Amino acid sequence: MKRLSLVVEIQFINRNCFLEFLHSMNKLNHLSVLLVSFFTKGHRRSINAKKNIIAMFAVKSISIAVNLLLVPLTIDYVNPTRYGIWLTLSSIVAWFSFFDIGFSFSLRNRFAESKATNNFHLSRTYVSTTYASLSIIFFLVWIIFFSLNQFTNWDSVLNAPIEMRDELSKLALIIVSFFCLQIVLKTMNTVLMADQKPAKSALIDMAGQVLSLLIVYILTKVSSHSLLYLGAAIGFAPIFVISTSSIWFYKNDYKEYIPSLKFVDFNLTKDIFSLGFKFFVIQIAAVVIYQTGNVIIAQVCGPQDVTVYNIAFKYFSVLIMAFSMIVTPFWSAYTEAQAVNDYKWMNNILRKLRIIWMILILADFIFLLLSSIVYHLWIGNKVSVPLEVSIVISIYVLIFTWCAIYSQILAGLGKIKLMLISATIACLVNIPLSIYLGKKWGIVGVVSSSIILSVISGIWSPIQVNLLLKEKATGIWNE
Repeated sequence: MKRLSLVVEIQFINRNCFLEFLHSMNKLNHLSVLLVSFFTKGHRRSINAKKNIIAMFAVKSISIAVNLLLVPLTIDYVNPTRYGIWLTLSSIVAWFSFFDIGFSFSLRNRFAESKATNNFHLSRTYVSTTYASLSIIFFLVWIIFFSLNQFTNWDSVLNAPIEMRDELSKLALIIVSFFCLQIVLKTMNTVLMADQKPAKSALIDMAGQVLSLLIVYILTKVSSHSLLYLGAAIGFAPIFVISTSSIWFYKNDYKEYIPSLKFVDFNLTKDIFSLGFKFFVIQIAAVVIYQTGNVIIAQVCGPQDVTVYNIAFKYFSVLIMAFSMIVTPFWSAYTEAQAVNDYKWMNNILRKLRIIWMILILADFIFLLLSSIVYHLWIGNKVSVPLEVSIVISIYVLIFTWCAIYSQILAGLGKIKLMLISATIACLVNIPLSIYLGKKWGIVGVVSSSIILSVISGIWSPIQVNLLLKEKATGIWNE
């Protein structure tokens, strides 16, 4: 009887295990069906956006890891003060991006519009003309900078030791040279973004970052404290990757859009410039608002505080990057949707983006709670980041991402006149306000200036987007 009872018990257990196994397999099957449905059901634009968002999360996760690894590696290579000088000079050079006069942003809209109407000849003409125009513009920018660089005392501009003057002059020329070339070549990235393939554009950027990390790591083994080597390494890597990627794409997926002198039509520059000029002014304002922080902190607080600010900002910018992965695919998608008057789809996407932003609030709070632990694990005792700096940057992240929802939509719709006015006012106010608050509160004051100006944008932009998507916008709200 005992043996029979044991056999029955074993059979019962085996039966339960088998049923649990079948139940688990059923759950997995149901999950796989939901997963397949998520990527195959819905509007074509939504499906494409979902695939790009998932791909961008994979690519950007690697980019984030690379950027985080690059910080301590670079600090060890050149020391915290020289790293702050490097960051400040790089920020100044980034200001030169506005010399594209909005061509890249305008190309993104014009390419998407012409491709949506299957006018491939016009698309190729836009691409070729943009390459030619940017090449001319940035060659002239390089010539002017080369002429003025020898008369610029970079040690005074960067609040650096006077004995670094010659080194900084050479470094500035290296950074600007690579930067001008990169702006022209990144037209390939703009084409990918316009074609609603931002994940591929992100992949190009990520590959450049990985190559930069590899080269800097090699530098730590063969040399030390050379800002010139650092500038050459970080400048060369993205150029190499973008060049090889462009050749591959134009020989394969984008044969019909390959740039050619035969397709350059400078008569189109007026059409590109009409929209591009607005983007150009907005771009200048964005550079002034978001890129002057390093310079102001260097002047008001010192280069060492630039390092403190950038460590905190890089940590919290993970959230900005994550949110950007979600909203970025919708710029060109909104351009296409507007061309076919699909307002139902646009309103549905806006509602979902707002829900995602609410989830970001919780993520931002968790990031703040963990900040001191992460800084210690990441940087060790090399640099100390005050809690108040982390708090103010966490607030800035929430406001910036809120504004990003609406700026992407307005840019895609081409309704940017209010954005232009708001950006111009913010541009004029930002520097004096940052200096004033920076002298009172240091890094916290400089970031607070950006917060105040971003809040203003965060108020009017939702109003305009809601009016546009309800087809009730009139006057300046519809421009």
